[in-house]
Amino acid sequence: MPNPVRRRFLICALAAALAAALAVLVAPSSPASAHGNVLSPGSRNYGCFERWGDRFQAPEMATQDPLCHQAWQADPQAMWNWNGLFREGVAGNHQAAIPDGQLCSAGKTQNGRYAAMDTVGDWKSTTIANSFTLQLFDGARHGADYIRVYVTRPSYNPVTQPLKWSDLELVSQVGNTPAAQWTRQLSNGVQMDIPVSVPGRSGRAMVYTIWQASHLDQSYYFCSDVNFGGVTPPTSSPTSTPSSTPPSSTSPAPAGACRAAVSVSSQWSGAYQATVTVTAGSAAVRGWAVTLTYGTGQTVQQSWGATVAAGGNRIEASNAAYNGALSAGASTSFGFIASGTPSTPSVTCAAV
Repeated sequence: MPNPVRRRFLICALAAALAAALAVLVAPSSPASAHGNVLSPGSRNYGCFERWGDRFQAPEMATQDPLCHQAWQADPQAMWNWNGLFREGVAGNHQAAIPDGQLCSAGKTQNGRYAAMDTVGDWKSTTIANSFTLQLFDGARHGADYIRVYVTRPSYNPVTQPLKWSDLELVSQVGNTPAAQWTRQLSNGVQMDIPVSVPGRSGRAMVYTIWQASHLDQSYYFCSDVNFGGVTPPTSSPTSTPSSTPPSSTSPAPAGACRAAVSVSSQWSGAYQATVTVTAGSAAVRGWAVTLTYGTGQTVQQSWGATVAAGGNRIEASNAAYNGALSAGASTSFGFIASGTPSTPSVTCAAV
């Protein structure tokens, strides 16, 4: 018969080994040595971590968030390690390294850890406006050789179709940017805020981000499910409900010319977001130019859907390449964010 002391020692050792194994299965990896991810609009695995990380075994996840549920069941570490979805040695040839249908898992990187991210279905989506800010977190301060942001074409449906390279359109790009130039501090890391504009889109889509880190040939890939149609103010400024919104201002529309109407969609301390709708008159126009004249000076911080410039108390805009030609009575719109007072401007619209 074995020595009782030795037997107790063996039992305790086995128990300790089992507890350690269980901890590996269910405990989150520390983000102290984190790499990074897209926090807004949140990527698939970061979103699953954010919503369910503190209750990843909750049975209601299966019905409330079934795509996250299948991902947690497939590999919990894909969510705990939300900062590690990368490949090495791609040498910039992303399409060769990652097959169609595997873009969200980076070609089933990390021995397939993130394979569930490629599952086609109705993932929880973030409602965003046509102009939004993508927030990329760099937990290890790698910096970037470049960052590329894509949005899927209108013909693509993320609920029913696997994602292919041909589904993507490049909508924003950032060049070489050392971590010291990233603008926001988050915990021990840094954050890059990237303005993105996708005029005229509505409904479901995918935002796909490639982050080429600078410390090694290490490429990160993120799928973010979005729903175009919400109106979201800039993430860098606090929002408030104005006590009185300035009335919209509209220019007249002579025959064969155009008219413009401007309205303030949101405002906060010292700045505001405005939308300008341009409508052709009784005949088609090939292009247009809008001038807004305010009572005080204005400074444009960001714009979309037009080439916009400010000088003194005037904001001048001309059509983009894709929205200048309007048939009789047809409309298009552009928007901008400006510092200043959103008082009611005088508005002129000229067909060119």
